[in-house]
Amino acid sequence: MTEREAAAAWRLFEVNWLLLALMAAVLAVSFTVSNFSFEPAGAIVSYGFVAVYTAFAYYNAKAPHRRDPQVVYVLGCTGQIVFATVILAPLSYIAAAANLPLQDANLQAIDQALGLNWLAYVEFVNARPLLAEWLTLGYTMIQWPIFLIPVVLAAAGRYERLQEFILAFVLALIATVVVSIFVPAIGVFYHLGLSVTDFPNINGGAYLAQLKDLPVVRDGSLRRLELFGLAGLVAFPSFHAASAALYAWAFWPVRWFRPVAIVSNAVMLVATPIDGGHYFIDLVAGIAVAALAIVAARLASRRLAERSAIERAVQDEAAPLTSGTVSKPC
Repeated sequence: MTEREAAAAWRLFEVNWLLLALMAAVLAVSFTVSNFSFEPAGAIVSYGFVAVYTAFAYYNAKAPHRRDPQVVYVLGCTGQIVFATVILAPLSYIAAAANLPLQDANLQAIDQALGLNWLAYVEFVNARPLLAEWLTLGYTMIQWPIFLIPVVLAAAGRYERLQEFILAFVLALIATVVVSIFVPAIGVFYHLGLSVTDFPNINGGAYLAQLKDLPVVRDGSLRRLELFGLAGLVAFPSFHAASAALYAWAFWPVRWFRPVAIVSNAVMLVATPIDGGHYFIDLVAGIAVAALAIVAARLASRRLAERSAIERAVQDEAAPLTSGTVSKPC
């Protein structure tokens, strides 16, 4: 792509860092006013990783003999994605500590009003071991795009789309954490009095991790957080569903990768009610959050581009007046 594409992406790149810095400040304040804290080892490794990647990205951007946009955006955007997750994941625990009444009954009632039968769906999948195995694999698909999206989009020269994805990803994370304060839920298995072990072909490891952490966060027993051991405590909206939509949108401009993105994210979406113990309405809300985040990111990118165009026009108009090459009018 053109140098203008890389320049436009750089403006959004720095805006994204400002947003992430703001969220880091929110996390620091939250830790200060609460009794939450980090285990040091995980925090040192996680934030050290971000610092190293970010430092190399800025070095490659500023050093005259470097300035390879692919290197800059792969390193910088990977750092941004990891930073977002290690900020918002602990914030989801602090949000859960608000301990507002669980909304499982209301979420299930919405599913029933929509004619959606979660138990019948789980029993259908459990009766088909191969399908259950593939869906478990699909559920884990939330992890690999974190590192693949910067590589694929940078290789394709889609730097601006990459930064729009980062902004949408962060906004979606923020939205899901904030909403989870007011709509906490423990998931369908527990609400229906079921155990994951009742379904031998279902891999409920992710749900069991949530079931282990959420009650002790809500009752105040868990306040020391290990970054490498945090579970996903947000049920509504589903961030798995939001991620499926965000990942598919991010990869869409890369035609050769588009089929892989569609299939893998569709499987992740289908797996979310089962392996994550989510209500169907959680998925609907997650996709809605992703859509709004994408719209907001695109709008922010467009506004930055318009502002940059105005600044360039002003500079071009002023250039002849300051260069001394144009005579003053008589």
